[in-house]
Amino acid sequence: MIRRQREFLVQGIDPRRAMPRRRPLGRISAQLSGDEHTIEFLAADFMERFVRPHRKRPAYVDAILEKDVLPNWAGRDVRTIKPREVINLLDKIVARGSPIMANRTAAVLDQMFRFAIHRALVDDSPVKLLMRPGGKEKARARVLTDEELKAFLSDPRACTRFERLSHVITLLLLTGQRRGELALAKWSDLDLKERTWAIRDENAKGGRGHVVPLSDWAVEEFAALKREAEGSPWVLPAAGGSHHIDPRQLTRSLAKCLARFRQRGIKHFVLHDLRRTCRTGLSRIKVEPHIAERVLNHVQPGVVGVYDRHGYLDEKRAALEKWAKHLEQLAASSRRVTEET
Repeated sequence: MIRRQREFLVQGIDPRRAMPRRRPLGRISAQLSGDEHTIEFLAADFMERFVRPHRKRPAYVDAILEKDVLPNWAGRDVRTIKPREVINLLDKIVARGSPIMANRTAAVLDQMFRFAIHRALVDDSPVKLLMRPGGKEKARARVLTDEELKAFLSDPRACTRFERLSHVITLLLLTGQRRGELALAKWSDLDLKERTWAIRDENAKGGRGHVVPLSDWAVEEFAALKREAEGSPWVLPAAGGSHHIDPRQLTRSLAKCLARFRQRGIKHFVLHDLRRTCRTGLSRIKVEPHIAERVLNHVQPGVVGVYDRHGYLDEKRAALEKWAKHLEQLAASSRRVTEET
């Protein structure tokens, strides 16, 4: 032990920061002060110089670092962290039943240590993974059936308990857009008279905004949300109205209502499944694939994606109008059955 400590001293490393602590110190606020070789300094520098300028939702990376990385390696000199310690950390995350989070944490660690190499804080990265620690992630294939759509659309409030959530789910289904894009939307992005929703570049995946044409039904849902917003500039304001809701709060709100959905014959789903349901529905009602893909703002492949800058607003409007009409027919048929029984 003494020999190892001497070796660290020769390398200019504080031996106290070269060994794992016996007990994690809990939540740590990383600060850009003190020894630049500590894990706290690296995390703060990484967040400040790379994550915040380049990631749309830096809070997600910050949460990963604060939850699993900093408490486990509190005070450590990053030059002394070994590949085996990275594996042990990720194994703990898998063992607690979070394999996908283990994959996300591995990706953040890999990026952070490559950043550390770039900043000359370390000579090499301890992240030397040949496979994902949480295993291969299966692509979701969940699509709500017509019967499930009927059950929801015939009485959204009965499924959700929360009026605002019922409007959110209906809008995501009608438009096929992402929960984060709706959570970050401002009323200035919407023109309910012209029936358009402009998703800004900074709110869109890949930084590619687009204009979503709105059906009359979608306009009604937005109008209901505007009444609920009570003058806030945000479509979905957080408590107090001065900031937008965290997109993850929408996911948590849905999770609280899943028992109600099950009672009405609707199996477990997540908000992103509504986007897939919309895309699948557009195909079923014979919308051309390249138009359906543009409705969802997917990047077009090859030369078309590079040179075709047409907005296809009219074509997207026709597609979403047709989709809204299909959903209206499902809702109406469900109400008729209810009335007859």
